[in-house]
Amino acid sequence: MKILGIETSCDDTGIAIYDDENGLIFNEKFNQSLIHNKYGGVVPEIASREHTLNISFLIEKISKNLNINFKKINAIAYTCGPGLIGSLLVGATFGSALAYSLNIPTVLVNHLEAHLISIMMEKKCPIFPFIGMLVSGKHTELIYAHKFGKYSLLGKTRDDSAGEVFDKVAKNLNLNYPGGPEIAKISKFGNFNKYFFPRPMLKTNNLDFSFSGLKTAVVNFIKKQSMLDFQLISDVANAFEESITDVLVTKCKHALKKTRLKRLVISGGVSANILLRRKLRHMVSKCKGEIFFVRPEFCTDNAAMIAYLGMLKFQLNQIQSNLNIYVDPKLKIYNSKMNLNFISNI
Repeated sequence: MKILGIETSCDDTGIAIYDDENGLIFNEKFNQSLIHNKYGGVVPEIASREHTLNISFLIEKISKNLNINFKKINAIAYTCGPGLIGSLLVGATFGSALAYSLNIPTVLVNHLEAHLISIMMEKKCPIFPFIGMLVSGKHTELIYAHKFGKYSLLGKTRDDSAGEVFDKVAKNLNLNYPGGPEIAKISKFGNFNKYFFPRPMLKTNNLDFSFSGLKTAVVNFIKKQSMLDFQLISDVANAFEESITDVLVTKCKHALKKTRLKRLVISGGVSANILLRRKLRHMVSKCKGEIFFVRPEFCTDNAAMIAYLGMLKFQLNQIQSNLNIYVDPKLKIYNSKMNLNFISNI
């Protein structure tokens, strides 16, 4: 069985093919970071236009380089949400048209669920139930994964996501977009504890996040400086990275304690951060639990996770035979918010 996956939720155009016998046999994408860098973030109109240009090229590359017979593709899986409406529509319409031409069904894939379930492509993967932290450019959520397809919300950001704050701070430090990798690279040259920034909502009795105050504190500090030299930028980046990773790790710790689970899955673009991984490993080790990370190339948006989740859904006959095009830019992964009142306070 072969599933072709299409990912166009934001600014990465991805195409992949997952085979239930041979695993991932094709996975490539076009990244638009250089295009959006001069704007300090993704411009939706430009992103959707780039998807339109790139998606056909990747399909042609499959046929030319891999010599794959498209008639042996069983279904087309595409990201239906969440994401930018224009970008989502490019992938959805292209995927549906390709499926129509091949007389095969489509599979609608939730981008966030794909991030969470992508850990199952690894040799070391968890069993259900587990706690998942989705931490990316637009989302910071703690999810209770009961079983495949059933998820409850434990907590989410009330304002900016962790990824958005990385981008905003990087822009004010005159670093490139996306901000996460840039801050991680330069923070290694910073002096530890030279500056201290807030750790929001660490002492609250819920599992929600709030990063707007941290963002404002860092940006205001930067604006007060008369000059941004390399060392100052490095010191601020170091202090900011320490702050935001402390928040993410502490909330994960509280989630494990509240739910009494021992398995933690970290996914999304920010999960590639080395400092975050180191702190999480240390925390989970002290809790005598297990932690699972997707390999770095699958942390950011990619079509491999779309194709893989599409295969799982196809096997359960969760398909669209009528080929109706469906996208939802605000699609959620969770079915409900989990009530933790019956568990003792932190």
